[in-house]
Amino acid sequence: MPLDPRYRAVCFDMDGTLLLTKVDYVKMANLVFDVFEELGVPESAIDRNEGYKFNIEGGCKWLIDNGRSAELYTIQGKIANLARDVEMEFVDEAKPVPGIIDILCDLKNQGYKIGVLTRGCREYAETALKICEVHDILDSIVARDDYPEEEAKPAPIAMKHIADDIGVKPEEILFFGDHTFDYYCARDSGAGFIGVLTGTLNRDDWYKIDKEMIIFEDVSELGKLL
Repeated sequence: MPLDPRYRAVCFDMDGTLLLTKVDYVKMANLVFDVFEELGVPESAIDRNEGYKFNIEGGCKWLIDNGRSAELYTIQGKIANLARDVEMEFVDEAKPVPGIIDILCDLKNQGYKIGVLTRGCREYAETALKICEVHDILDSIVARDDYPEEEAKPAPIAMKHIADDIGVKPEEILFFGDHTFDYYCARDSGAGFIGVLTGTLNRDDWYKIDKEMIIFEDVSELGKLL
């Protein structure tokens, strides 16, 4: 199965897809919850099970609905710093998926643009990618804090940001990801998508989302398309 000729770029989610990293997302979500709890946001406004992004959205919505929108800028800055600290805690343990560096170089040699679209912060993303010797191969990195929080994955505008940065259209991108956020961001932007099993989702999980899903054990299988 060759790479579809409509694609001019191949982009990747970072954590759990391009790199094997260690980030305590439960800790991150709970720290976010604690910030809002200190401000009087009721637990009913935030679902701890929904993760970091939706903890933020739920808490912010409650503050806006209760006439406290002026506090959002300070709160979001505090949350961003807490999230950054959690991300950086084990960044030195990051490793590339075996074989992926050679594949990225092959992509470059064949004229494809390569990018990373991550919900990690810029500092964390650049540090992890440099440790894994991937950073300098990339044409673009779009991180969580490059744009407003509401424009991060799964918002389809996140894909448009990286498409604009590398000079292609979203539908000319093949995107690899390990999370539902990645799938919905790709689908809703018109990008192609391949799911991988190096994150928390297994084949059955992916097929429940899309029974026609193309699934790879990991991104090194991309070599079969080149």
